[in-house]
Amino acid sequence: MPVTRTPVSPLEAIDLLLAEEFSTREGRRIKMALMTARLTQLKTLDTFDFSFQPSLDRNQILTLAQLGFIGRKEVLHFLGPPGTGKTHLAIALGYEAIKQGKSVYLATLAEIITSLTKAEREGSLRQRIQFLTRAALLIIDEVGYLPLEKNGANLFFQLVNAR
Repeated sequence: MPVTRTPVSPLEAIDLLLAEEFSTREGRRIKMALMTARLTQLKTLDTFDFSFQPSLDRNQILTLAQLGFIGRKEVLHFLGPPGTGKTHLAIALGYEAIKQGKSVYLATLAEIITSLTKAEREGSLRQRIQFLTRAALLIIDEVGYLPLEKNGANLFFQLVNAR
């Protein structure tokens, strides 16, 4: 069966090409931002099972996805036992932030303490703290999973204070 095509004006052709170029660039930007943010396992709010956590207010989470808390420089904590979806929600909010052009960085508390301790030892603590404060959204996972030593707690306090 022959395919019939409707003629496209030069302006429509340019518009289609520019839309395709924008889409390609946006896809690359998001992919690179996800890698920079260390969001290797993409999780979205669409894939979160709210029925699994009936005590969670879906509307409140969807309001958080508007990311007003980032602009207000507020801290957001997800508290609960293991396996309740805290990491999923944090990554989903990180993904939303990236889609909106915001910088994101994800690390476990242990990774952050290790990097701060190493930077302190090497005399580059200030630079490391600056790096960790640069992201519009810093996601710290597994807080409370392992106990902190006094120096680690002090370094973490310095980071939180700087943010």
